[in-house]
Amino acid sequence: MAENPLRLKSIHHVEFWVGNARQAAYYYRQAFGFSQFAYAGLETGRRDAASYALEQGKARIVLTTPYGPESPINDHVRLHGDGVRDICFHVDDADAAFAEAVARGADAASEPADRTDEQGTVRHAAIAAYGHTIHSFVSHTDYRGPFLPGYVVKEAPGRDAGLLRIDHMVGNVELGRMNHWADWYSRVLGFSRYISFDDKDISTEYSALMSVVMSDDSFAIKFPINEPAPGRKKSQIEEYLDFYRGPGVQHLALLTSDIISTVTTLRANGVEFLTVPGSYYDALEARVGRIDEALDTIRQLGLLVDRDEEGYLLQLFTKPVEDRPTLFFEIIQRKGSRGFGKGNFKALFESIEREQALRGNL
Repeated sequence: MAENPLRLKSIHHVEFWVGNARQAAYYYRQAFGFSQFAYAGLETGRRDAASYALEQGKARIVLTTPYGPESPINDHVRLHGDGVRDICFHVDDADAAFAEAVARGADAASEPADRTDEQGTVRHAAIAAYGHTIHSFVSHTDYRGPFLPGYVVKEAPGRDAGLLRIDHMVGNVELGRMNHWADWYSRVLGFSRYISFDDKDISTEYSALMSVVMSDDSFAIKFPINEPAPGRKKSQIEEYLDFYRGPGVQHLALLTSDIISTVTTLRANGVEFLTVPGSYYDALEARVGRIDEALDTIRQLGLLVDRDEEGYLLQLFTKPVEDRPTLFFEIIQRKGSRGFGKGNFKALFESIEREQALRGNL
């Protein structure tokens, strides 16, 4: 297997298709601290949809909504609700990346084409991934605009929370399809299996899931893929699949260098997080050993901590950010650990199950 056969450089941005991008942009500015830096819409000559580009650190998201009922974006939003449509990669050569991906078995979603404005040209192409999610490729050498062709500078500051970049993104797929998509990421993008978890690792009395983490050769781009596992009741993955109406991106994990400051800010901004029982913290030091942070503060903020042979991590998960119990976010700080909080899975699952029970979906 060739290392990085598509010459992926980084995640360029993540695009959400939403019902009202103006309001969604306000939410992500005020709640999560992203700042808007570019805009495309009627005022810039775009007639089909409006898009708001936001960033915090190196994490960039785009929120897009259609102007008319004939747009395919409407079909996506009607079926899935607000959700991730495109995980876009910055590449050396979009044509070469697209051709190599198709040669390796990917289905084309958008043929290579130029996108041009007075600031220059960007080359764009896309392939289909799980569900209605796509991966697009963008390359450029001399583009001078604020983001992509068609966008103009339109700034609106957010309440910065200290988020640095996207750490990983998790996809939920149907029962029996996890290995199919793991193989797809291996064959098409040249990713490797970084770590896997089975239903013995991620289970409670009621439900379970299985997961495999796919990573590029630099470990900078990581995509865990989940599928449900048989259990006595409905798992969080099944609930997601039911309400999203198929496979899709379950959550984005955002990296911070100071999770205490970040979560304090996000809570003050109104972001709602899952909670675990107080007993979790009674045994925390015995389980993970000494950590730099004050345990009283960890307990007060509801943070989760896990340790492996490389170090430890701190993490916290939001409640779903839509009315449908689908998309949510993870805040993560790494203190050496490159893992995903295996020791927290049981407590996290039980917390999610309590929320599912309140919704009548367990």
